[in-house]
Amino acid sequence: MRAARLTAWRQPLRIEDLPDPACPPDGVVLEVLACGICRSDWHAWTGADPDVSLPHVPGHEFCGVVLEAGPEVTRWRAGDRVIAPFILACGRCPDCQSGNQTICATQAVPGFTCDGAFAERVAVVRADANLTALPEGMDPALAAALGCRVTTAWHALTGRAGLRPGEWLGIWGAGGIGLAALMLGRAMGARVAVADVVAEKLEMARALGAEAVIDARGDDPAGAMRAATGGGAHVALEALGFAVTAENALKSLRKLGRMVQVGMPAGDHARIELPWDALYSGQLAVYGTRGMPAHRYPALLEFIAATGLDLSPIIARRVALSDVSAELALFDAAAPPGVAVITDFTR
Repeated sequence: MRAARLTAWRQPLRIEDLPDPACPPDGVVLEVLACGICRSDWHAWTGADPDVSLPHVPGHEFCGVVLEAGPEVTRWRAGDRVIAPFILACGRCPDCQSGNQTICATQAVPGFTCDGAFAERVAVVRADANLTALPEGMDPALAAALGCRVTTAWHALTGRAGLRPGEWLGIWGAGGIGLAALMLGRAMGARVAVADVVAEKLEMARALGAEAVIDARGDDPAGAMRAATGGGAHVALEALGFAVTAENALKSLRKLGRMVQVGMPAGDHARIELPWDALYSGQLAVYGTRGMPAHRYPALLEFIAATGLDLSPIIARRVALSDVSAELALFDAAAPPGVAVITDFTR
């Protein structure tokens, strides 16, 4: 199979012919239909993620068609079109049984702890506990985004911060997760403000329904968001994992506000100083979040269907496997608006 393989940090991925993955007894092998290219993949590419060792095939945001199912799999068979969260939980431990699969102690994470989906085929362990049927007629490129950007934003807003209709949602970073949170938040009845340093991203956020956009290059972007939201956001979502955006997100909240940390703090940002005086005096709450439990897919898909939410505008570029290295390098600076998805694995 063709795969884009990471063999040296920050170097172009090598397009290689690799053996097809073996089918796990409790898993499946998928023909990959689409795979998103995410900032988390950039962390792997730079060597900032401790789970990644070389050589390695990245890619964690995917959907595909079942080619083979292991003998322990009961729910899936060849020909099924499926999506998966990027955290593959065991489904049996106390955390999984309580619904908290994202903290499963033995989780597998394609693209990080094992080879991922920057390839024509990918093995997915624990298929019965993690896979969800791809909705009929859903664009595979959009389904791939449901594996990370959309699902992570959904769980952050509904499973962690508890966003309510009529509240102000302040989003720091208008990348894939930020745009997904914007669209989901509006569909939930929230009012949304978005901060970023790229004018084109702010224009896109406004076009997608943001009531206020904040140019974070200003002297006091947190103050600007407090002013735009009439005293501060009820919920602030940090979508980049940077120290400056984490501080701004916390300081942009009104009293009793909630901040949810979605961006992955890695590398130089693994340790971030925050203004704890603001947390103390404002009686704020800070939530961490990572991914979405697989059992929450039906609720998300039902919400999308019930609201008629069209998430396709977040997809900006459909690229070939050979374009991956160039897309990863874009994250070294302010990446262009929207997300890139691999849809052609032949080039």
